Amino acid sequence: MNTIIVDVKQGVRTVTLNRPEVLNAIDAAMQGELEAAFSQFAAAADEHICVITGAGRAFCAGSDLKSAVAEGRRPYPAHGYAGLVERFDCPKPFIAAVNGLALGGGFELALACDLIIAAESASFGLPEPLVGAVALGGGLHRLARAVPIKQAMGMILSSRRVSAADGLRMGFVTDVALNAELTARTAAWCADIARASPVSIRASKALVQMGLGKADVAAAMAAQPRDPAFTAWQNSADAREGPRAFADKRTPEWKGR
Repeated sequence: MNTIIVDVKQGVRTVTLNRPEVLNAIDAAMQGELEAAFSQFAAAADEHICVITGAGRAFCAGSDLKSAVAEGRRPYPAHGYAGLVERFDCPKPFIAAVNGLALGGGFELALACDLIIAAESASFGLPEPLVGAVALGGGLHRLARAVPIKQAMGMILSSRRVSAADGLRMGFVTDVALNAELTARTAAWCADIARASPVSIRASKALVQMGLGKADVAAAMAAQPRDPAFTAWQNSADAREGPRAFADKRTPEWKGR
């Protein structure tokens, strides 16, 4: 890996975008490396959470336009922009630890995560129209689903940047931390998630995603028993271990299967 740093500890994979000299802008090489890193995470039985962050003062400033002009645009990886925005088949949680600027494709990468933990100095925006582009990496659709439509359209049409505090108020940011505390705050969220059964976490994420595609809550609940994630959870060792551990007044020993 030349454009990212991958670190795995205690079931958590941390992927750090590592092109600080260009604010971690994504070029073709980084596209491929992110695709590989996220695919490895998806396939690893002993990895349960993926944290994405950036080196230096930016999370990600979006696409490397200079590289695109010089080398020509190339097809995106199998799972879309940054190897994540179309990764609809991974039920494991992704957390964006946004340490600075998250613009354009960088904001789209963060929006593709399940949680966004932002440093107080972080800012977000979709400035693609300013360079004659459109936020086609899921930003238009995810933002419009994450916040009230008038707020989303305000960001999309004006190309304005939004602070971490405003992102929290609007609803697309999960939590805001002091700059020096971002890593610790993200670790705390990971620890809270890791207390639970990995199977239950995966089923919960998958069922939320399934339900968002249904007409209403009644339809979503009616579809639950037929969902593969529901079946996998229902038949899992973890589903049996949880009640037993509770009855025995002991800490569960999750198998993740």
